[in-house]
Amino acid sequence: MQIKRDYYLQKLIHSRGNRMIKVITGIRRCGKSYLLLTLFQQYLLENGTPENHIITVDLEDRENKALRDPDALLHYILDRTPNKDEHYYVLLDEVQLVSEFEDVLNSFLKKDWIDVYVTGSNAKFLSKDVITEFRGRGDEIRIHPLSFCEFAAYKQEQPEKMWMEYMLYGGLPQVVLENDTNKKREYLRSQFNHTYLKDIKERNSIQNIDDLDEIVNTIASSIGALTNPNKIANTFHSVKQSDIDAKTIAKYLEYMEDAFLIERSIRYDIKGRKYIDTPYKYYFEDLGLRNARIGFRQTEETHIMENMIYNELRAIGCQVDVGQVSVEQKDEEGKRKRVNLEVDFVCNQGYNRVYIQSAYALSDNTKRRQELASLNKISDGFRRIVIAGSMQPTCMNDDGILFVNVLDFLMEPSKYVNE
Repeated sequence: MQIKRDYYLQKLIHSRGNRMIKVITGIRRCGKSYLLLTLFQQYLLENGTPENHIITVDLEDRENKALRDPDALLHYILDRTPNKDEHYYVLLDEVQLVSEFEDVLNSFLKKDWIDVYVTGSNAKFLSKDVITEFRGRGDEIRIHPLSFCEFAAYKQEQPEKMWMEYMLYGGLPQVVLENDTNKKREYLRSQFNHTYLKDIKERNSIQNIDDLDEIVNTIASSIGALTNPNKIANTFHSVKQSDIDAKTIAKYLEYMEDAFLIERSIRYDIKGRKYIDTPYKYYFEDLGLRNARIGFRQTEETHIMENMIYNELRAIGCQVDVGQVSVEQKDEEGKRKRVNLEVDFVCNQGYNRVYIQSAYALSDNTKRRQELASLNKISDGFRRIVIAGSMQPTCMNDDGILFVNVLDFLMEPSKYVNE
């Protein structure tokens, strides 16, 4: 059975002929090559594109070693796209193996009859600003590991069973295809150490490997917690007796973001309508990688569910911030004081906005009031949602706050965000 990536396939289809270089980016092993060379090429063939009008080059294949020379690759493609009155598709996989690949791709920008699509999987190509290499003519298509609904469409098992597996092992395609749990774990551990961290270390010439490892462990152990480089540095100084400074920690965190291993969510003052620089939250692009890093311990459902929701919102194209609502409350002595209430996610998509609270357990009225406190203080007319881990049916309370079961949300996130 084939894993479908219809959301990303449609993006490629809609980008045809836009006179830009289509750059498929994303964390390594998330399925970029499969999307381009299997799904997209299959679509082109099924919709009438002649086979000789699709020029595919897998530059990782030893047989194509000679084409890693930039001039050889350029002439190879030009020789196969001779007719300016026809349309050709050029699909290049692992293009970073070509020296000066930016110049090669820029050479095609004025050739309207050639439509270029590329992927790359080394640390340089994974940089979040890679499309700037193409003089503003790069069209980035960001691909993520399998979302829960993509995972579920392939697995077709009981929802609760799929939830438990996805929560533990994540959505990297190779992991999803593997049935042996020991092999899943070993693959994730190996990829984290020998692929992702290796890329970060080599690209950024990191000498002190121990410090990077400690920062990775710290972020993996505190997903969904407000933090910043200064806070991490203070912890290192007091607990680990390390002299690493906040500036170095900030650089290492940026390296991890550039490689799409983690993402940062910035705080937004909802009533003040402004961003707050620090602290912020970090989430892992794939939960299986996060869990592998900490030895599949600390698999607490509360934080993992929050990370899952964040990933789903990002996968459907939302900008996701951490919300803050400032209110005045009386303390135990009756004195008024200003406190900040948190909204887990402020999701923006064009002019649409949704406020979301992740609540794994709503065990009693006290917990329920706690989760609703911030949402009840928002009155700007945008939708407010509580995503609950319990198996309750979808319903709306008297204050207009929608309660959604987490499995219902994960299966159709766009339904609740875009309604």
